[in-house]
Amino acid sequence: MTEPILLRARGLKNSRSLVTYRKLGGYKALEKTLKMAPGDVIEEVKASGVRGRGGAGFPAGVKWGFVPRDSTKPKYMICNADESEPGTFKDRELILVDPHMVLEGIAIASYAIGANTAYIYIRGEFVEEAKILTKAIGEAKRKKYLGKKIFGSEYDLEVYVHRGAGAYICGEETALIESIEGKRGLPRLKPPFPAVVGLFGCPTVVNNVETLACVPHILERGGAWFAGIGTERSTGPKLFCVSGHVERPGVYEAPLGITFREIIEEFCGGMRGGTKLKAFIPGGSSAPVMPADKIDTAADFESVAQAGSMLGSGGLIVMNETVDMVWALENLLLFYAHESCGQCTPCREGSDWAVDIVRRIRRGGGRPGDIETLHRIARFASQGMTICPLGDAFCGPIASFLEHFGHEFEEAISRASSVISNALPILPVQSDRELFGI
Repeated sequence: MTEPILLRARGLKNSRSLVTYRKLGGYKALEKTLKMAPGDVIEEVKASGVRGRGGAGFPAGVKWGFVPRDSTKPKYMICNADESEPGTFKDRELILVDPHMVLEGIAIASYAIGANTAYIYIRGEFVEEAKILTKAIGEAKRKKYLGKKIFGSEYDLEVYVHRGAGAYICGEETALIESIEGKRGLPRLKPPFPAVVGLFGCPTVVNNVETLACVPHILERGGAWFAGIGTERSTGPKLFCVSGHVERPGVYEAPLGITFREIIEEFCGGMRGGTKLKAFIPGGSSAPVMPADKIDTAADFESVAQAGSMLGSGGLIVMNETVDMVWALENLLLFYAHESCGQCTPCREGSDWAVDIVRRIRRGGGRPGDIETLHRIARFASQGMTICPLGDAFCGPIASFLEHFGHEFEEAISRASSVISNALPILPVQSDRELFGI
């Protein structure tokens, strides 16, 4: 892929305007879509192989196909713009640069599943971005690209911007739905899944901003064209948002399957100040950390999973040789402990407990057995014991930091042991069940 697709408008004057978007061929895909049967639209998206860009990587067309066609209830489309995963900032870039591309994707997806109402659930801190989307919706409605009788057809679609209140947990689709309904954003037990029982108890599809931004290009140029980019199972272009110790942090577009070395060295200009790479997190802060020797791993869903992590949102956090990995893990865990909704004991108690242990190790109070306790917390909280994936989100970093950089934790504990006499009695090792009171 040589041409930019998702970021084609970056750098253009008035890139957010409807006039500019139309010059780039905008809304032609929607006009084409409205002449197709909804089922054919879904099949085209399935043929593209596009997978969710929000983190889970689930095939978008398959997700749309789960919506029952014969349901008498209203159907809803939700664009998840609650981008709050640390290290991730590509959805914000799409909204800032090309909001109409996102709106066109929403409209096509809504038509495909039979929805006449769509919501854009946007992170509360994205004040300017919410204004940009609201303005773009107004422009589109005046031209009949949204609203009543779109392009003179019988299809109607109203799109609303719904601002969140800054809760990380509301990026999870069922917590997001609860929030739109006016309730506290607590994840729901599944099943039932949103495609059957979602917003207001009706069939609902929730897709990420970047996922929906791919849709107009798929309908305009065909699913086979999109599937020809990337790898066999990880198709299409992907936005990688790079932060940390690189010369040029930012958002970059590349085909899935590019290596992390190419992203860091060619796109980002290498390591800042000529320092050495120590570690990187490939998919936002909840993805397990990878050591420097994994830099040649291909950035696609399968390759990253095989290497022991996950591509997630494509938020690449780069750390150089100066980083204290005990501090880095504490910093990550503080975020997840703060953002836990508190519904599930393993997440609510385990995340705080892990913070306390890692902080104590960093401050020179590490004790024999701390590393094993961290392993046990990670094992327990990540074994399907929580309603939503936040339990896995804080356990992945714990397990991977200890796997690849456990020696730094051991050295910190060893230094503490040499300074502080072991005045406290050491309790006998308990089983996991005893440890967690079950």
